[in-house]
Amino acid sequence: MLASWLNIANLLTFLRLLAIPFAVQAILHGEHGRALAIVLVAALTDTVDGAVARRFGVATSVGAYFDPIVDKLFLSAVYVSLAMRTGLPPWWLVIEIFARDVLILASSGALLLYGKRRFPPSIWGKASTFLQIALALTLLVNNAFGNIAPAGLIEALFWAVAALTAFSGIHYLWRALRHSSSGSSAAIDGGLARE
Repeated sequence: MLASWLNIANLLTFLRLLAIPFAVQAILHGEHGRALAIVLVAALTDTVDGAVARRFGVATSVGAYFDPIVDKLFLSAVYVSLAMRTGLPPWWLVIEIFARDVLILASSGALLLYGKRRFPPSIWGKASTFLQIALALTLLVNNAFGNIAPAGLIEALFWAVAALTAFSGIHYLWRALRHSSSGSSAAIDGGLARE
């Protein structure tokens, strides 16, 4: 009998993890159209896996932890590759995003040690991730189709991502500190939820 966590939603998440080196290779080799296609397919699987998990009642604790970690790995790999290949996004923004993700992972780990079962994403974290994805896709489209996005739009996205990333990081830290002092071992802000 198959383990309960072996389902189509988690398989899609795992396939997204396997796609990371292909996206990185495409970006670093200047194959911008292929890189854009891989990232778009990955984004589609990210949308589909959560919908499948909810629709068919196959949400698992493995998927709830694994999905956001894979999302962060994928997005971080794309950002680092783009910065290395083109210089955009700027390194200061890449470092800020990495710092926030390390903070979130450390907070989640610490809360697990305190007996908390879950540390689900906040609305600010989701909004920050959405803007990070929008910026990455804008840069990939620009690379693939010859700088069609206005420079002002990209600059505005840099600052919007920076501001929301910083705010969501502070918000995650506040939640972690608030809940580490509570005595409850229940899930924080609800049950299983895929980002």
